[in-house]
Amino acid sequence: MSKLPTLAPTNMTEAMEFSKMISQSGMVPGAYKGKPQDVLVAIQWGYELGLQPLQALQNIAVINGKPSVYGDAALALVKNDPRCAGVKEWIDGEGDSRVAHCLVKRRYAEEIEETERTFSVADAKKARLWGKQGPWTSYAERMLAMRARGFALRDAFPDALKGVITAEEAQDYPAEKGAAKDITPSFTHANPLDNLPPPPPVDDYAEYQQAEEIIEVIPEEPPEPIKAPQAWRVFNHQGDQYKSDYADESAYSDGFTTMLDVYEKKFKASEIDPSEALAMLHQIRDHNLDTMGQMDAVKRLHVSGYLNTKMSRLEKEAGSAAD
Repeated sequence: MSKLPTLAPTNMTEAMEFSKMISQSGMVPGAYKGKPQDVLVAIQWGYELGLQPLQALQNIAVINGKPSVYGDAALALVKNDPRCAGVKEWIDGEGDSRVAHCLVKRRYAEEIEETERTFSVADAKKARLWGKQGPWTSYAERMLAMRARGFALRDAFPDALKGVITAEEAQDYPAEKGAAKDITPSFTHANPLDNLPPPPPVDDYAEYQQAEEIIEVIPEEPPEPIKAPQAWRVFNHQGDQYKSDYADESAYSDGFTTMLDVYEKKFKASEIDPSEALAMLHQIRDHNLDTMGQMDAVKRLHVSGYLNTKMSRLEKEAGSAAD
C-alpha cells in the first residue's frame, strides 16, 4: 500500500499560508485556533525537535510562556534517535512507598551509558503535588512515572530534546512572578484629600533655571562600534568545515543545502543504510545548530525545513526497511 506524502512547508511563504490554513481548522487544539502566528512558532519548534508540523501542534504546549512537549512525544523523540539503546520504566513499592523508575540507555560508539532517574511519593509530597486536584489525584502513578521519565530523558538526551521540559512537569510549576495585578481601590466614597485647597502656583521656568545650575552635565559616551559577524561556516557530519567560509547568510544557506544534496547523492550511490544515513544527518544538524541560531528567522526556517524534509524521507525508508 502506497504511503501519502507528508505536507510540510519548505519556505517562509509556504509556512505562513500553511499556518493560516491550519489555524482555521476545527481539528487543531483550541490554543491555536485563529492564531496563525502561534501555529508558525509551534511548527518551527517542531522542526527543531524533529517533529512533523501536525505532530508539533498536537504535542507542543506553551505553559507560562515557555514551550514544552508532552511526555509521550519526548519518549518518541528519544526512541527515534539512532543513539538510543532502550528505555525501561517501572514502579516499585506500595502505597506511600511507591517509587517510579526510568532507565535510559544511550550508545557511544561501542559503549552504552545508562541514566536512571526516580520520582517517589515522598518527592511528590515534598513538592506539594501529592493529593493536588487533577491528574495527581486521578492518575497518581502515571504522574510519578512521567516525572521520572522527564528527568531521565532530559539528562540522557539533552541534545535531542533541545532543553525542552515535559508538559506534565511544566504544568506543576507556579506561574512566574511579575504578572500585572489590578490595584484599583475597591471603595467608592469620596477621597478626603479632595477637600484640601490647591497648592500655590509654581514658577516652573525659575525652578528649571535653578536646577540647571546645580546639575553637572555628563558628556555622553560614544556608542560601541557594532561588531562584524563571525564567518559563516558549514560543517559536515564529522564536524569538519565544508568548503570555505561564506560571506553572508544567503551564501551560507545555499552552501548548506548544496552539501545536503551532495550527501543525498552519496547515500544513493553507495547504498548506505537509511538508519546510518539518518544518523549522519542528525550529526550535521547538531554541528550546525549554533550557526543556524544566528540566522534571520526566514532563512533559518528555510534551512531547517530543507534538512527536516530529507530526514523525514530517511525515517520513512528506515521504517519500510524494518518492516
